[in-house]
Amino acid sequence: MDNSHRFEHFRTQVQPAVASKLTEFQLLGIDSVTEKEFWDFLIKKKWKKVKEEMKLYEIIQEILSVKASDYLSFVTIEAYKTTEFSFDNEDELKELLK
Repeated sequence: MDNSHRFEHFRTQVQPAVASKLTEFQLLGIDSVTEKEFWDFLIKKKWKKVKEEMKLYEIIQEILSVKASDYLSFVTIEAYKTTEFSFDNEDELKELLK
């Protein structure tokens, strides 16, 4: 079974739109976003529940309509999900509560 996203075959075709969006992010001061990270955002968030087959121009429109705040919110939530935090160490808890 193929585990790739159904829009993966459009990736090379929409690369100029992705590059344009990353340039926009850089102008806004968000310099550290890579194409792979942005593509992961699109697959995991923007296209998580696409009901019908989309045309190429619709995919490009979705890419160009991404707001920097949407991407930053997604990255923040993903960071919270992957953070390993434990209250096992009492000293760490006290340090946190200072």
